[in-house]
Amino acid sequence: MTTSGQNTPTLARIQSFAFSGIEAVPVTVEVQVSTGLPAFLLVGMADKSVGEARERVRAALTSMGLALPPKRILVNLVPADLAKEGAHFDLPIALGLLVAMGILPFEAVSAYAAVGELSLDGRINPVNGVLSAALGAAAHSLGLICPALQGREARWGNPDQDILAPDTLLGVVSHFRGEQVLTPVPAAEGYTPDYGPDLADVKGMALGRRALEIAAAGGHSVLMSGPPGAGKSMLACRLPGILPDLTTEEMLETSRIHSVSGLLKGGRLTIRPPYRAPHHSASLPAMVGGGAKARPGEVSLAHNGVLFLDELPEFSRSCLEALRQPIETGSISIARAAQHTTYPARFQFIAAMNPCRCGYLGDPERSCRKAPRCGEDYSAKISGPMMDRMDLCVQIDPLSPIEISRAPRGEDSATVRARVEKARDRQITRQNVCNAQASPDLFVMDDDARSLAEQAAEKLRLSNRGLTRLMRVSRTIADLEGTQQIQRHHVAEALGFRRRLSVLATLQIQKGWNHCGHDEQRDPEINPQEKRRSKQPDAIQQGRSHQDIPADHDPPDHPFLAWHY
Repeated sequence: MTTSGQNTPTLARIQSFAFSGIEAVPVTVEVQVSTGLPAFLLVGMADKSVGEARERVRAALTSMGLALPPKRILVNLVPADLAKEGAHFDLPIALGLLVAMGILPFEAVSAYAAVGELSLDGRINPVNGVLSAALGAAAHSLGLICPALQGREARWGNPDQDILAPDTLLGVVSHFRGEQVLTPVPAAEGYTPDYGPDLADVKGMALGRRALEIAAAGGHSVLMSGPPGAGKSMLACRLPGILPDLTTEEMLETSRIHSVSGLLKGGRLTIRPPYRAPHHSASLPAMVGGGAKARPGEVSLAHNGVLFLDELPEFSRSCLEALRQPIETGSISIARAAQHTTYPARFQFIAAMNPCRCGYLGDPERSCRKAPRCGEDYSAKISGPMMDRMDLCVQIDPLSPIEISRAPRGEDSATVRARVEKARDRQITRQNVCNAQASPDLFVMDDDARSLAEQAAEKLRLSNRGLTRLMRVSRTIADLEGTQQIQRHHVAEALGFRRRLSVLATLQIQKGWNHCGHDEQRDPEINPQEKRRSKQPDAIQQGRSHQDIPADHDPPDHPFLAWHY
């Protein structure tokens, strides 16, 4: 701070933050009061919301009985080449102006950073990004002044950090002048997590429950296919309930994303894995992030949690293809002409779809006239590279009314979660990450298991990515069993989940399915021209087609491999 000859403050500085992704970038708010024509200027590459702070600050000071001095007031946001946006600059501008006017002591205010939006009556309103601001202030050995409703959120930044959470601007002035000291923000408290719907509500569906447990234990992606009402969405929404709690590092990282998005309520960190289920009409920026201010998308809001896409083929092709990179890398980069922003996006991908547009492929009484061709056309909306990223593919068959009414309740989520946590502990001890992110070089396999994996990869023409994911799923199955080595039956079960969506329609053709309305001119067994056409490469044919399987071929004895074939 500099002063004039009459020892009157003319320049004040206070720290605040801009946000690049989830990172808090330090911004120094400089306020100068000098002689000249009365004016209130704001410079430093500020957007419209920051520029409007002049009127909010003026009204807030008026509500306290203060008037701006009839001088030239200049507010500079440093660095000048960094774009500033958001109303959270209101509070630091007001505090800097109060210091420059000689109302607040510079030495006391300079030990804090500040974020907060001002109302016209001087109240301090909540803003986005308080958790990131608290972490940024702690990194610079500063305290933080934030809205009262977000004091507990800021407390998570550092337990020893000095946090002030006033309700009004007048409360800040009274505190620094020693008239009414603010109550310290209490230590952050935990709360009882919400585990969501219980898996015990799911009756039957043994294969779906098994796939869900394997996915939860290893962090694997799952694609469920089945007719409408079979229970695909019911299973998916119960996956977060069997996942382990987030670690402290994961909680902070996930909560910072939710904080900058304005989704962190009541100062409570995200203890449980987040669950995001966007509608299939979601746009590309809504899915991966973007917009004018490069906000986080669904893939980032699901970081360290679950992203569930119901009716997968109904999503736009651009949205589905945009998911390929974050599934592999765990992050998403949003490029704009003025800036590049990177958000974390390490999520567990779960998807559900019907076998065809009508949803009843395989049911002679309910399927449409275009079956089974409609099944191939519908599944063709999902590209081969996207399908190759699915670790587990499972067919969900509906239960009959008698089975539903008489089936007992299954295991509850707490029981399954206990097994999942033990499997995760083994993975963290062995490789420090879950199996879905681990290198197969760290896995120990016996000779029979390795031989089966190699033969299956060759015969099923698995890609290198497909073989890697096969070994990861096998390792997870072994962890659930508690064995040190991957054995043959672990690989066999994992192979049972490495299937393609075209298999169902292929099996229908093999069975000679010809219900009412079947177009015999499109049947390769009847029309030789269609038979030649069916042998041509197809964009969705990635596994073995029915032409590749000899007529006298017998499926393997293992039930999961038998189901696969």
